[in-house]
Amino acid sequence: MSGAERIEGHCLCGAVTIALDSPKTEIEICQCDMCRRWAGAFYSAQTGENARVSGEDAITAYRSSEWAERAFCSKCGSNLWYRFLPTGGRSFSAGLFDAAAKHTIEKEIFVDERAEWSRVEGNHPRQTGEEVIAEAKAAGYTFD
Repeated sequence: MSGAERIEGHCLCGAVTIALDSPKTEIEICQCDMCRRWAGAFYSAQTGENARVSGEDAITAYRSSEWAERAFCSKCGSNLWYRFLPTGGRSFSAGLFDAAAKHTIEKEIFVDERAEWSRVEGNHPRQTGEEVIAEAKAAGYTFD
Protein backbone atom coordinates (compact mmCIF):
# COMPACT_ATOMS: atom_id res chain seq x y z
CA MET A 1 0.00 0.00 0.00
CA SER A 2 1.34 3.43 -0.88
CA GLY A 3 0.66 6.60 1.01
CA ALA A 4 2.15 10.00 0.25
CA GLU A 5 3.47 10.66 -3.22
CA ARG A 6 6.95 11.31 -1.83
CA ILE A 7 8.76 11.25 1.48
CA GLU A 8 12.14 12.74 2.25
CA GLY A 9 14.59 11.80 4.94
CA HIS A 10 18.15 12.33 6.05
CA CYS A 11 20.87 10.96 8.28
CA LEU A 12 21.56 12.43 11.71
CA CYS A 13 24.05 15.04 10.45
CA GLY A 14 22.18 15.81 7.20
CA ALA A 15 25.09 14.91 4.91
CA VAL A 16 22.97 12.25 3.17
CA THR A 17 19.40 12.88 2.05
CA ILE A 18 17.00 10.39 0.50
CA ALA A 19 13.70 10.95 -1.30
CA LEU A 20 11.31 8.10 -2.14
CA ASP A 21 8.33 8.21 -4.47
CA SER A 22 5.20 6.19 -3.64
CA PRO A 23 6.47 5.02 -0.25
CA LYS A 24 4.74 2.08 1.37
CA THR A 25 2.83 3.03 4.50
CA GLU A 26 3.91 -0.17 6.22
CA ILE A 27 7.41 -1.04 7.37
CA GLU A 28 9.04 -4.44 7.64
CA ILE A 29 10.98 -5.30 10.76
CA CYS A 30 13.95 -7.67 10.65
CA GLN A 31 15.10 -9.26 13.90
CA CYS A 32 18.04 -11.26 12.48
CA ASP A 33 21.37 -11.30 14.29
CA MET A 34 23.10 -9.22 11.59
CA CYS A 35 20.43 -6.50 11.65
CA ARG A 36 20.55 -6.38 15.45
CA ARG A 37 24.31 -5.84 15.38
CA TRP A 38 23.96 -3.25 12.62
CA ALA A 39 21.00 -1.30 14.00
CA GLY A 40 21.38 -1.91 17.73
CA ALA A 41 17.95 -3.56 17.92
CA PHE A 42 15.83 -4.55 14.93
CA TYR A 43 16.06 -3.06 11.45
CA SER A 44 12.92 -1.25 10.30
CA ALA A 45 12.71 -1.09 6.53
CA GLN A 46 11.00 1.65 4.50
CA THR A 47 10.55 1.03 0.79
CA GLY A 48 9.40 3.15 -2.12
CA GLU A 49 10.18 3.83 -5.75
CA ASN A 50 12.71 5.99 -7.59
CA ALA A 51 15.06 6.54 -4.68
CA ARG A 52 17.06 9.74 -5.03
CA VAL A 53 20.11 9.92 -2.83
CA SER A 54 22.35 12.94 -2.36
CA GLY A 55 25.57 13.15 -0.41
CA GLU A 56 27.23 10.16 -2.06
CA ASP A 57 30.65 11.31 -0.82
CA ALA A 58 29.48 10.60 2.75
CA ILE A 59 28.19 7.08 2.03
CA THR A 60 30.13 3.96 2.91
CA ALA A 61 28.84 0.54 1.87
CA TYR A 62 29.75 -2.71 3.58
CA ARG A 63 29.12 -6.14 2.06
CA SER A 64 27.71 -7.98 5.06
CA SER A 65 27.12 -11.30 3.29
CA GLU A 66 27.28 -12.86 -0.16
CA TRP A 67 23.78 -11.56 -0.86
CA ALA A 68 23.62 -8.22 0.97
CA GLU A 69 25.23 -4.82 1.33
CA ARG A 70 24.54 -2.28 4.06
CA ALA A 71 25.30 1.43 3.80
CA PHE A 72 25.85 4.11 6.41
CA CYS A 73 26.84 7.77 6.61
CA SER A 74 30.60 7.97 7.12
CA LYS A 75 30.22 11.29 8.95
CA CYS A 76 27.60 10.51 11.62
CA GLY A 77 27.26 6.72 11.39
CA SER A 78 23.52 6.65 10.62
CA ASN A 79 22.39 3.44 8.93
CA LEU A 80 21.04 4.24 5.48
CA TRP A 81 19.99 1.13 3.58
CA TYR A 82 20.10 -2.59 3.08
CA ARG A 83 20.60 -3.76 -0.51
CA PHE A 84 19.64 -7.29 -1.59
CA LEU A 85 22.36 -7.92 -4.18
CA PRO A 86 20.54 -10.52 -6.35
CA THR A 87 17.90 -7.94 -7.30
CA GLY A 88 19.64 -4.67 -6.44
CA GLY A 89 16.58 -3.71 -4.39
CA ARG A 90 17.10 -1.45 -1.40
CA SER A 91 15.15 -0.88 1.77
CA PHE A 92 15.93 2.26 3.71
CA SER A 93 16.17 2.70 7.45
CA ALA A 94 12.69 3.90 8.45
CA GLY A 95 14.21 6.16 11.11
CA LEU A 96 15.56 8.45 8.39
CA PHE A 97 12.03 9.55 7.49
CA ASP A 98 9.83 11.58 9.85
CA ALA A 99 6.74 10.34 7.98
CA ALA A 100 7.58 6.70 8.76
CA ALA A 101 6.90 7.28 12.47
CA LYS A 102 3.18 6.98 11.67
CA HIS A 103 3.48 3.86 9.50
CA THR A 104 2.23 0.48 10.62
CA ILE A 105 4.11 -2.82 10.61
CA GLU A 106 3.67 -5.00 7.52
CA LYS A 107 5.49 -8.01 8.97
CA GLU A 108 8.30 -9.03 11.28
CA ILE A 109 10.93 -11.51 10.07
CA PHE A 110 13.58 -13.68 11.73
CA VAL A 111 11.56 -13.62 14.95
CA ASP A 112 13.41 -16.74 16.14
CA GLU A 113 16.59 -14.61 16.40
CA ARG A 114 14.87 -11.75 18.25
CA ALA A 115 16.40 -10.55 21.52
CA GLU A 116 14.07 -10.84 24.52
CA TRP A 117 14.23 -7.07 25.03
CA SER A 118 13.28 -6.40 21.40
CA ARG A 119 9.71 -7.69 21.30
CA VAL A 120 7.31 -5.71 19.12
CA GLU A 121 3.62 -5.54 19.98
CA GLY A 122 0.91 -5.90 17.38
CA ASN A 123 -1.08 -8.34 15.34
CA HIS A 124 1.18 -8.29 12.27
CA PRO A 125 2.47 -11.44 10.51
CA ARG A 126 5.66 -12.96 11.91
CA GLN A 127 8.09 -15.33 10.19
CA THR A 128 11.05 -17.36 11.45
CA GLY A 129 14.36 -17.30 9.60
CA GLU A 130 13.63 -20.76 8.21
CA GLU A 131 10.33 -19.52 6.77
CA VAL A 132 11.97 -16.42 5.24
CA ILE A 133 14.78 -18.45 3.63
CA ALA A 134 12.33 -21.08 2.32
CA GLU A 135 10.19 -18.34 0.78
CA ALA A 136 13.25 -16.76 -0.87
CA LYS A 137 14.48 -20.11 -2.20
CA ALA A 138 11.02 -20.85 -3.60
CA ALA A 139 11.30 -17.54 -5.47
CA GLY A 140 14.60 -18.71 -7.00
CA TYR A 141 17.19 -17.06 -4.73
CA THR A 142 20.20 -18.93 -3.37
CA PHE A 143 22.19 -18.25 -0.23
CA ASP A 144 25.38 -20.24 -0.69
